[in-house]
Amino acid sequence: MLTEARRPARTATDGSMVRLADQDRTQWDRILITEGHTLVRACLRRNQPGPFQIQAAIAAVHADAATAAATDWPQIVALYDQLYAMRPNAVIALNRAVAIGEMCGAAAGLDALDSLDVTLLEDFQPYHAARADLLARAGRDATVAAYDRAIELTANPSERRFLQRERNSAADRR
Repeated sequence: MLTEARRPARTATDGSMVRLADQDRTQWDRILITEGHTLVRACLRRNQPGPFQIQAAIAAVHADAATAAATDWPQIVALYDQLYAMRPNAVIALNRAVAIGEMCGAAAGLDALDSLDVTLLEDFQPYHAARADLLARAGRDATVAAYDRAIELTANPSERRFLQRERNSAADRR
C-alpha cells in the first residue's frame, strides 16, 4: 500500500522516471498511506518484525515526510541495519549506502558504496545509477562513466530516458 500510494508521482508526463526527492507528494494517495501505516504499526507491535515488515517500515518513513528534506534518514539507515542483520546481501547494503548518502552527504554515501563487494554488483544497474548520482552530487569526475554503465545495463526505456537526462546534465556541468 505504501509503495502503491506513490505510484502516481513516479513518472513524468513523458513516461520518464521521477526520483523520490523530486516527486510531487500531493499526488501520493493519503488513504493508502494511512492504511499502510496502520498495517505496519500492527505488525511492529507484535515485536517480531521480518524483512517484509521492515521494508514496509522504510516505505512508511518515506511516506511520513512532507518533503524530501524532511525525511528521517537516520531512521531509514537504522531500519536498513536491522534488515541487513536479518538478510545480509549486496542489494540491502546498496540501499543502506544510498540512505547514508542522504543522511551524511554524497561523500559518505560513496564511502559506504566503496566498502561493498563490487563483484556482486558489477552487472546490477541500480548500483551504477546510485553511484553515478552520488558522484554527481559530490562533484566527482567519474560521474559520466558511471551513468554510461547504468544506461548500458538497463533495458527499461523509462529508466534509460531518466539516466540519459541525468548523464547529459552531469556532462554539461563539466
